[in-house]
Amino acid sequence: MSDPGFRTGTVAIVGRPNVGKSTLLNKVVGAHVAITSRKAQTTRHRIQGIFTDKQSQFIFVDTPGYQTQHQNALNRGMNRVVGQVATEVDVVVLVIEASHWDERDTPVLELLPKKAPVILVLNKVDKVADKSKVAETLTEATKRRDFAAYVPLSAEKGTQIRALLGEIRKHLPEQAPIYDEDDITDRPERFLAAELVRERIFRLLGDELPYSIAVVVDNFELEGTMRRIACTIYVDKVQHKAMVIGEKGAMLKRIGTEARHAMEALFGSKVFLETHVKVKSGWADNEAALRQLGYK
Repeated sequence: MSDPGFRTGTVAIVGRPNVGKSTLLNKVVGAHVAITSRKAQTTRHRIQGIFTDKQSQFIFVDTPGYQTQHQNALNRGMNRVVGQVATEVDVVVLVIEASHWDERDTPVLELLPKKAPVILVLNKVDKVADKSKVAETLTEATKRRDFAAYVPLSAEKGTQIRALLGEIRKHLPEQAPIYDEDDITDRPERFLAAELVRERIFRLLGDELPYSIAVVVDNFELEGTMRRIACTIYVDKVQHKAMVIGEKGAMLKRIGTEARHAMEALFGSKVFLETHVKVKSGWADNEAALRQLGYK
């Protein structure tokens, strides 16, 4: 992989909430390294996913969905991440929905450095019955910036992923790979475990539970090939705790079971998972609490 023509570089995936950034990253990497849900604000941390082929190594950074309303310290911090990442990478991939240009896409576009190569991804093209709408979306987008390339695709179905990688590769510097060929993320398993628990909560309680929720892994031990994991789910209010636990503990049990299955699929081993719920009022708008919970 150290041939003279080999290319390695960093790629930021940016966009407003819920356009499919994490789904795209997972599809490219071929593993569940970034949590997904149909709700906004799922991704809060940079997630580094790595894909290596015979010619290139793509180091992807998945960013939080840009928040147009700065309601608390958590959202302000998430927006800072979006802007910072865009200035640090070799290529930026801007993801929008293929059906239309949304005015909420505009502030994300304005964050991107003028000289950065930006590839426009028109996602969810499979959900657009009238394909002329895709052309209209592209026309509207190109009024706002000259893109290095544009790729209509479906992140969910995996169509046109190779085409996207080909366009990205053109802008990566020629250099040897940084990570091993079989690496898929630089995030430790402890972090991924917490994210998978948080994903289950969003999927099962997204309509009812506000996004002021965090998951912290208190213990992570390897016992032979089994992973023994204990984590605490922090919520903002007492009534939120009741929602997460559910009647006679049914919801918490389901969250734990589904998260454990997802961990076993990702880690390739048996997992013993223990979960607890605690109230930490106002944490999403408290700078000290955000640092304590790993968001700073």
